[in-house]
Amino acid sequence: MLRPFIKKRLFSLAILIIPVVSFSQINNDSLLPVATLQNVVSYAIQHQPVIQQSLIDETITGNTVKSKLAEWFPQVNFNYSLQHNFQIQQAIIGGNAVRLGVENTSIAQFTASQYLFNRDALLALRSKGDVLTQSKQTTESRKIDVAVNVSKAFYDIISTKQQIKVSAENINRLEKSINSAFQQYKAGLVDKTDYKRATITLNNTKAFKQANEELLKAKTEYLKYLMGYPVDSPLELQYDTLQLEKEIILDTLQKASPNNRIEYKVLETQKKLQEANIKYNEWAYLPNVSLNGAYNLNYLNNDFGKLYTNNLPNSFAALTLSFPLFQGGKRKYNISTAQWQLKRTEWDITALQNTVNTQYANALASYKSNLANYTALKENVALAQEVYDVINLQYRSGIKTYIEVIGAETDLRTSQINYYNALYQLISSKIDVQKALGQVRY
Repeated sequence: MLRPFIKKRLFSLAILIIPVVSFSQINNDSLLPVATLQNVVSYAIQHQPVIQQSLIDETITGNTVKSKLAEWFPQVNFNYSLQHNFQIQQAIIGGNAVRLGVENTSIAQFTASQYLFNRDALLALRSKGDVLTQSKQTTESRKIDVAVNVSKAFYDIISTKQQIKVSAENINRLEKSINSAFQQYKAGLVDKTDYKRATITLNNTKAFKQANEELLKAKTEYLKYLMGYPVDSPLELQYDTLQLEKEIILDTLQKASPNNRIEYKVLETQKKLQEANIKYNEWAYLPNVSLNGAYNLNYLNNDFGKLYTNNLPNSFAALTLSFPLFQGGKRKYNISTAQWQLKRTEWDITALQNTVNTQYANALASYKSNLANYTALKENVALAQEVYDVINLQYRSGIKTYIEVIGAETDLRTSQINYYNALYQLISSKIDVQKALGQVRY
């Protein structure tokens, strides 16, 4: 058996360990073990503060609607008062001063009211669906923006990583080339300018690689910001370059339709709400009708100690009608303002329809241009590799000079870097086309 003090030590140790384990579990749950594009976007949708704020706004809007609709239910209240009169009001009746009341009064009042017609509550009832829809559409719009920005940042990081990889391969090739050139110089086959030129190219390549590595850190931090990802946690993106090239294909014969855009849907919902607002202002001449009643417990006594021994209750029920007779033209001006607001929204819809066509045309033109550039640069990579291999072989055979090898190597490195830049630009423009078509949905 464990002795008592050992048991106490183990118990204390368990108390210290359990929170640490729990905290570690929480941190692990907040990380992304497999950072594919789909997982990165999904993570951003769940953790981006802007999205979370929008979801909170949805909840607040829902509660506000329920609060307005609650006015249709019976309203029951209770009021209590306790009053001591230092001087009791008197009146002259038949030439004599008569006190009207007692020194101590206490009233317990139960009231109930029920709206039969109220334009504020009626507006809330008729427009609740559109109000909730507008709130959800706002969240959807923000999700689309986050998804687009995160996707572009993801592909930008991939492009930078590929350039770093290309630089590493070039550095390895140049180091071998420098060693070969130096050995030939020592053997008296070439002068010292060959390996010095190679050294210059090597240094430039190393500088370019280091610059990209620093840039990669900044781009990764930017992606974390877009995702709402923990700053101090690692984020290793996973991607397939071959699959990436397959994703560049896009049907360029599609037609843009404003109906597919979330911005159009938001404006349509806003238009419905403004039409409801016009109705609301037109109803200003209608009366407010309500039923109300009360039951009062009236306790009256000059002796405070016996106050609650004497109850004189009363109760009533009433129908209340409040009818506006003259408001100085307020209803007319409110209706006119609401109509102009509706007209302005209709112009917003017209402007959006024109903007959608323009955005799609620009995005499609950019995609086609980037596709042509990508196709040409992809071919250039193969050609530059072939030229370099031939010239390098000819140099080793003594046919070509080393300056020609350096030139071929520079062309190869430049074509590879341009290729990955073109790939990123192409994918980025494809995302813009999909957004213009309203195909990015979350």
